[in-house]
Amino acid sequence: MQQQRGVRTRYAPSPTGFQHIGGIRTALYCYLFTRKMGGQFILRIEDTDQSRTVPGVEDYIVEALNWCQITCDEGVHLPGGPCEPYRQSERKAIYAQYAQQLINTGHAYYAFDTEADLDEMRQRLANAKADQQHYTRETMTNSLTLPPHEVAQRLANNQPFVIRLKVPKNTQVLVNDLVRGEVVVHSSEIDDAILLKSDGMPTYHLANVVDDYLMGITHVIRGEEWLPSTPKHVLLYEAFGWKDKMPQFAHLPLLLKPDGNGKLSKRDGDRLGFPVFPLAWQHPLTPDSSTGYREMGFFPEAFVNMLAFLGWNPGTEQEIFSMDELVAAFSLENVSKSGAKFSFDKAKWFNEQYLRAKNPDELAAFAAPFAPEKFKTVNTDYLTSAFALMKERLTFAPQIFTEAAYLFEPPQNYDMATVAKKWKPELSPAFAQLIAEFANIENTGFTASNLEQTTKSLMAAQSLKPGDLLPLLRIALTGTTAGPAVFDTAALLGQTETTSRLITGLALFENSK
Repeated sequence: MQQQRGVRTRYAPSPTGFQHIGGIRTALYCYLFTRKMGGQFILRIEDTDQSRTVPGVEDYIVEALNWCQITCDEGVHLPGGPCEPYRQSERKAIYAQYAQQLINTGHAYYAFDTEADLDEMRQRLANAKADQQHYTRETMTNSLTLPPHEVAQRLANNQPFVIRLKVPKNTQVLVNDLVRGEVVVHSSEIDDAILLKSDGMPTYHLANVVDDYLMGITHVIRGEEWLPSTPKHVLLYEAFGWKDKMPQFAHLPLLLKPDGNGKLSKRDGDRLGFPVFPLAWQHPLTPDSSTGYREMGFFPEAFVNMLAFLGWNPGTEQEIFSMDELVAAFSLENVSKSGAKFSFDKAKWFNEQYLRAKNPDELAAFAAPFAPEKFKTVNTDYLTSAFALMKERLTFAPQIFTEAAYLFEPPQNYDMATVAKKWKPELSPAFAQLIAEFANIENTGFTASNLEQTTKSLMAAQSLKPGDLLPLLRIALTGTTAGPAVFDTAALLGQTETTSRLITGLALFENSK
């Protein structure tokens, strides 16, 4: 029985590989459209190609959607749905029934050709022009060319066969696409696609049409690589007598590599140094692996915001959208027909905007799980204060443990090139005096403003310029000349740690000449 209609969409990935960000973008657009229309969003797993199924990918897909906050109403991970099962490998008997229906109505046929027969045919037709499939089926071993009794005998003897779609001759097939407009294909350009394989498993063409019909799918939103197959699907809807229940199609543009034409791939990410997967993964059967946006430290909301703009725009200048705002603004009419060139710099920009907008305590909570083992015991309040100091300088929250490691441990390396330029032996007394004055400040008065005033007073008394002392002060505290305000840094480190580092730094400077 067909599921009741209202707006219903599905995301139907294959578990033959880990989910590329292009697939997650498809899921996102389905989700946004569905939520805007008040409909239902389904996760279906199209695992008919059992030989290529990768263990763990289905769980990865569910985890990736959850991380992106793309929630489903029905699906493989939600037991009790009205259209169960949602895994195609568990629906084999359903597809066999509908394939037989097409045989019975003359819209499909049994094909008994061996691989050798097919290779010979391909060679024979290498230079053929038009109407290849119609000519081909009339010269091959199938239920259209064999007498009925021989077909029956072959079936009774369990001779291997496939079931193929019988594409009508001299027919125009119309596809009304919500992104690309009207697409017309002549039936001579459509091959007699396999619907049911010799192992009894359906191909994508049969399975997705049957499932979309039975699950009441009203809109099929998928990548443009499926547009050439859509005329076959239209013919199947017509053959089943389901034309009035056929979903509307929307084929999304490709995600393109940042430095040229062509589809964005893992190889491009490896070559250019950025992930093309939402989450990290390790192939269970090979050494192949990849990092993900989550593991790099992207906020999921920033990742989603970035994805939304890869092929869609709201028609306004606004770029930062919450999920609710994306739902309200999204429309298929504003999806581009042309491919969207991926920019990792833009992706980082989105994350920076979300980072700047978050409170230091939110950043501390987010970053804490990313802390290296040696920093796991860092006090939460201290980490929050560190983010208050550093958040304007970071792209990813976990960077605080690398870009500002000096906030959590003494410097491991020092900018000795600057020391060589700036250090003069006659500075030793002033530096030593500064250490002493810092050490004598009341503990409660060890603030950035007091430290700055103390330093300025000493420099004035010693006739020193800021450039004489401050770079050396920073290097002693952090090992580098870059970073947040030096007195803010010292105040965060605290009196004991600051004086200790300055003592170490002074000894280092004195021994550098």
